[in-house]
Amino acid sequence: MKSSTINKQPQTPNSKQFSKLLLHWHQHHNTRTMPWKGEKDAYKIWLSEIILQQTRVEQGLAYYNKFIAKYPNVKSLANAKDDDVFKLWEGLGYYSRCRNLLHAAREIVEKYNVIFPNKYDDIIKLKGIGTYTAAAIASFVYNQPYAVLDGNVYRVLSRVFAIDLAIDSNEGKKYFTQLSQELLDVKKPALYNQAIMDLGATVCKPQQPICDACPLQKMCKAYHQNTISKYPFKGKKLTVTTRWFYYLMFEYNNKILIQQRTAKDIWQNLYEFYLVETQEQQDISKTTIKKWLNGNLNYTKKFEIKSISKEQQQKLTHRTIKGNFISIELLSQIENKNHFWINKKDISKYSFPRFINAYLEQTNI
Repeated sequence: MKSSTINKQPQTPNSKQFSKLLLHWHQHHNTRTMPWKGEKDAYKIWLSEIILQQTRVEQGLAYYNKFIAKYPNVKSLANAKDDDVFKLWEGLGYYSRCRNLLHAAREIVEKYNVIFPNKYDDIIKLKGIGTYTAAAIASFVYNQPYAVLDGNVYRVLSRVFAIDLAIDSNEGKKYFTQLSQELLDVKKPALYNQAIMDLGATVCKPQQPICDACPLQKMCKAYHQNTISKYPFKGKKLTVTTRWFYYLMFEYNNKILIQQRTAKDIWQNLYEFYLVETQEQQDISKTTIKKWLNGNLNYTKKFEIKSISKEQQQKLTHRTIKGNFISIELLSQIENKNHFWINKKDISKYSFPRFINAYLEQTNI
């Protein structure tokens, strides 16, 4: 009984023991496979890390393969047309990642003569690369001693050490950054970083962690205190707002009117139909649509409402988009400096946000 009680008590964690157990698990039990694991091409590691930001591996894998097939190196990406790259990215979301990817690729070509920088301080200066991505590239490609700190690592460390600091606070970020660097096996940074990320993804999962398969169970404070679900701790509450988008799909002579979103807002650089955005839900009727046409576009001629969709919805991180698609046949062509007409058959050539694509797929347009 006495020895059983002792075995249930968490051991005092230390960096050598932590990394030893982690690397042993990685070598003998980690079966997670991904095409970029063990990769020493900085371009491929960078691309995979950017794609996997805010994206599940299962979804990101297909995009990674498509990008590598079409743009096998940084030069081919830098030389690509923006619209082509956004079309390939279509459906992945968080389109600022795509804009930053293009910006950084062109910077590597122009500033570093097509050679991906090999110093952490240079890597982190590239557009869209933060401390995590810079550490991932520096360690995985160049085996430099920089610890990665992503959601998986935050979860593992906060549970093992029962850390009550909010991971989204400045104090918490500073503390976890220091701790992760102290625990890093500086002789095997690439293996260590891959191991702790994979452990968080496959064993120390957000929901229903597989504690019996965890190499760190004996030293995990949260496990022994039965407080696993408490960690990681977040201090800020997410505020979600609702925006109402009413898309007027103008058709004339088998053409449809679209525009490109250029403002620094959601879906920047993607295309859309004529948009009326309101703060509150609108009663969609012919009177409402006529008012929009007269007031916004000075269009006073006859038109035919072909269809009004059911209410559509898409949830983003900080907002929910709701609205309808109204298909309208015009008797004369509207000229608007911000919009242009395209043949309906060419609609697939343009990259649209998921909110629009979901509707287009529903209606087989």
